[in-house]
Amino acid sequence: MNLLDPKTKFSPPDGEGSVQVQLDPRDEIKGAKVFAVYGKGGIGKSTTSSNLSAAFSKLGRKVLQIGCDPKHDSTFTLTKKLMPTVIDVLETVEFHAEELRPEDYMFEGFNGVMCVEAGGPPAGTGCGGYVVGQTVKLLKQHHLLEDTDVVIFDVLGDVVCGGFAAPLQHAERALVVAANDFDSIFAMNRIAAAIKAKSKNYDVRLAGVIANRSRETDEIDRFADATGLKRLAHFKDVDAIRRSRLKKCTLFEMDDKDEGVAEAQAEYLRLAQMLWDGVDPLDANPMKDRDIFDFLGFE
Repeated sequence: MNLLDPKTKFSPPDGEGSVQVQLDPRDEIKGAKVFAVYGKGGIGKSTTSSNLSAAFSKLGRKVLQIGCDPKHDSTFTLTKKLMPTVIDVLETVEFHAEELRPEDYMFEGFNGVMCVEAGGPPAGTGCGGYVVGQTVKLLKQHHLLEDTDVVIFDVLGDVVCGGFAAPLQHAERALVVAANDFDSIFAMNRIAAAIKAKSKNYDVRLAGVIANRSRETDEIDRFADATGLKRLAHFKDVDAIRRSRLKKCTLFEMDDKDEGVAEAQAEYLRLAQMLWDGVDPLDANPMKDRDIFDFLGFE
């Protein structure tokens, strides 16, 4: 029973230990390969997501990228602008979703990649998970997922937020972006634990790790070997990638004669093809916080 309205029943729970509600089967994304990109804040998830979307488009795939962070800065290297969010647009029509048109909230970006920024409520006022759910409902109502080959959710970094967990209800594979350092590997361990918990009730499985902004990958690889994870790709700390954000463009629009650009472009294309062909799900066993704290003993 709903305490605010005794006549209204609660939605079914989302499995043991979860405070989320179960995904409505009508909101499932069917037909497309769906990936969710995770990692600690500031690790380069949006850069990785946008360049991966661009790589899929280079392979001839129809791609939709959904930014799930209230900062709504996931897709600007694809669209060259800061897009309005779904929650902002819904607010303009007093949340009467039937009054919206696709062009109100979805914009075409680099090489035909379609872009949506789910956005979120102001800090401290609500849950981002609701907005992700409403975004998927809108896309389905407007039949915008029917001709899509690949959907990429670019997810905010907070492990405990509904905005973090909601994309896992839709994704087939989850990717974790990490650098070769203590903080991002520590965060990756907690993210892997959250994804494993969600996999008890949904089809999502861990695909692996994307090493980012790192000259070496020794600590990532050591952690992956210990927990059953796998490194899928390695992007070094290339200055052109940083500059591409400043230029508001993807890596594929940078001069491939610049140091490291051609190599990084080839690595994104290789990763996209690998994900399209299919990667085996990983049955990772994350460590307890104290154990990983001791395990990551850098000198």
